[in-house]
Amino acid sequence: MITVNIDKAKVIAHDVRRARRAKEFQPLDEKIARQIPGTDTPALEAQRQEIRDRYAQIQGAIETAATAGAIRAAISD
Repeated sequence: MITVNIDKAKVIAHDVRRARRAKEFQPLDEKIARQIPGTDTPALEAQRQEIRDRYAQIQGAIETAATAGAIRAAISD
């Protein structure tokens, strides 16, 4: 029988979550950093906030997960 260390699984899941979040932030961060005239910065910031909110929910789901299946469900697309 395979036993899953839930604490280590949570650490791995958080690493996956951070990597996915960074990947989603990258194009928005580049647009903001370039400060191109005519860029709708408030809209970009709103998109960034949506990403933050979504990943905050995922973070909470990972933290409250009691099983490996619940962790997998939290980070699945």
